[in-house]
Amino acid sequence: MLYDLSNELQAENFKRRCNLLYKNRGIVDLTEKKQQRTIRQNSYLHAALGYFGLQFGYTIDEVKRWYFKETCNRELFVKEISDRFTGETRIQLRSSSDLTTEEMTLAIERFRDWSAMKAGVYIPSPDEHRLVMQMEIEAERARQYL
Repeated sequence: MLYDLSNELQAENFKRRCNLLYKNRGIVDLTEKKQQRTIRQNSYLHAALGYFGLQFGYTIDEVKRWYFKETCNRELFVKEISDRFTGETRIQLRSSSDLTTEEMTLAIERFRDWSAMKAGVYIPSPDEHRLVMQMEIEAERARQYL
């Protein structure tokens, strides 16, 4: 069950429920739910990745992994782990769906800046509505290739 602890009634119900579970000495799972990125951010990111990929012949997945995650936002997405059997260092990528709205905003800004500076591709900001719409149209037209 989910509780919004900023709501006094739900906070009180949460305390009562926790106390009951504690009293029963059962096995419980307590997880904090963080605010996820917005649908609008997700849509914008998808269009930006597709538009970038279209310029160079990359798929959205390639752009997302190689440039968005591993190059521009390494500290947000990349976790290096040591393989217990071989000792090799392996890369584990965090899902972008785990990011908060703020983290996603930062990640997108970094990608936009990198795209302009290193690849010479201008990706419009989310508030440039007409340009974003054109970017979405181009990405959608080429969707079968991305």
